[in-house]
Amino acid sequence: MRLVLPGTLASRGMALGRARLVQPSRYAVDTRPLGEDEIEGELEHLHRALDTARQELRELRGKLHGALAREVNEFIDAHSLLLDDAELLRGLDDLVRIGHYRAGAALKKQRDRLAAVFEAMDDPYLRSRKEDIDQVIARVVSALQRQTSAEERKLAARVGEILVADTIAPADMAQLAGNGLLGVVTSSGSAYSHSAILARSLGLPMLVGARDALALLHDDDLILLDAEHGEAIVHPTAQDLARYRAWQREAVAEGRRLATLANAPTRTRDGVEIRLLANAETPADVALARTRGADGVGLYRTEFLFLRHKSLPSEDEQFIAYRDLVLGMGGLPVTIRTLDLGADKADAAGLVLRGEDNPALGVRGVRLSLRYPAVFSTQLRAILRAACYGPVRVLVPMVTQPDELIAVRTLFKLARADLKRESIDLPEKLPLGAMIEVPAAAINVRALLEHADFLAIGTNDLAQYVLAADRGNDALDNIYTPLQPALLRLLSHVIGAGRRARKPVSLCGEIGGDTGFTALLLALGLTEFSMHPSQLLQVRDRLAALDHAALRGHAARLLRATTHEQVAELLAQLEC
Repeated sequence: MRLVLPGTLASRGMALGRARLVQPSRYAVDTRPLGEDEIEGELEHLHRALDTARQELRELRGKLHGALAREVNEFIDAHSLLLDDAELLRGLDDLVRIGHYRAGAALKKQRDRLAAVFEAMDDPYLRSRKEDIDQVIARVVSALQRQTSAEERKLAARVGEILVADTIAPADMAQLAGNGLLGVVTSSGSAYSHSAILARSLGLPMLVGARDALALLHDDDLILLDAEHGEAIVHPTAQDLARYRAWQREAVAEGRRLATLANAPTRTRDGVEIRLLANAETPADVALARTRGADGVGLYRTEFLFLRHKSLPSEDEQFIAYRDLVLGMGGLPVTIRTLDLGADKADAAGLVLRGEDNPALGVRGVRLSLRYPAVFSTQLRAILRAACYGPVRVLVPMVTQPDELIAVRTLFKLARADLKRESIDLPEKLPLGAMIEVPAAAINVRALLEHADFLAIGTNDLAQYVLAADRGNDALDNIYTPLQPALLRLLSHVIGAGRRARKPVSLCGEIGGDTGFTALLLALGLTEFSMHPSQLLQVRDRLAALDHAALRGHAARLLRATTHEQVAELLAQLEC
């Protein structure tokens, strides 16, 4: 019988496939106590599953590259650390050896115990880490079952399916996407979570918040995932399938039409020139940016160089990567962001910091760089050398106050002087910019503009800090939205300050590449967008349909709105 499950659209598209259910919190548990003669064998069984889970994460890290690696590696690192956590492992061993629990029951018991600890924490960021516990235990349980269940092995080998789960970790999504996963339906989660962002980057249809999905669906149910209208249709009818085939034909035709825009100018309907830049990390990103007609690279992430190995990258290793980026863009400007790591990942990069209760608000970005001036100076030298091959700008992340930019400029001058003594030719000037992602930087932007040559707004973090809401927490969907008036007023303030100072302002957060926000950003005065290269053509097409002057004329109305619902209603009226 046909059944329609509503949900929240997280990544657009449609897919037809058979359900693959993942229910980590509801796996079957054998509660029979172990006999004394079974304990050692059960411990071996458990440790083998833990080793399998660790190996899966290592293999996955080795397979990922580019933007996919950037989105996923921090989760792989967090899950790997949990799998080696002494408290978790000691607790599991004690449950088996002393409590006579079987491996599956011990995993569930330990999961429930740790989840209760996280849920009792006052800090919402730390509370949200309970999801990592669920995902790690689910991975071990899956490995445990695969050791004994031929059916599980068969299920894991199948491709062309739609995953149905409570949540999905970015690492798991990346792994499954490489094996032909068609789409994702989750019963919880947020459209702004890391998994949702990854799904959009992969072009994978995704629906979140389909509350009854796990209760109502069964393995192998045929599902039409309609992430255009926000619903999953179980046992679709002939009429549903005809609609899906029509969408497929339209998608092919639309892809061909968009391809013709690759070398077209980027203008609004009333002829205003807009700059479209690309967020990049690898040669593949750079090549796609060139193919799609990007005006340059608005954000080049350098963290991958530091996370690739357990030791710090040398100056020459960094120089080669930056030089290849500059050459790959063929004379178009590139913006290299300096190291943006926090204490949660510093160890992996060969730096040592004490653990922090909340690394999102700790020593990260420029704060970390200035704490390690020798490491930072090596990066600045490599950037200066690469700038001899084409136009380069330098972007400083997590700036909070002017003295940080002053300190960076001082280190730049010292690095330049050192290189000149080595008779290395250098460009006359390298524009230095500040990334606006801290509310204090946005509010005090005029002071920053006295020391910055340009600005880049990082809306992903800025929104989280302004709204005090974790974007991955589906319980905060009514709060975490880029349409919140407080956030819009800050964006308008920053863009206006840059315009008055005659200094460029770009936006490189997730909303920059989302055509649902293009009209809003134009209305706020933005004329420089930076996004994943795969989104360039859609945004160029959207811009061509919008009247810049008309939208700017309605900016005051949008900024007077007092709720995000009012903003959404006004936008809908403007776009009619």
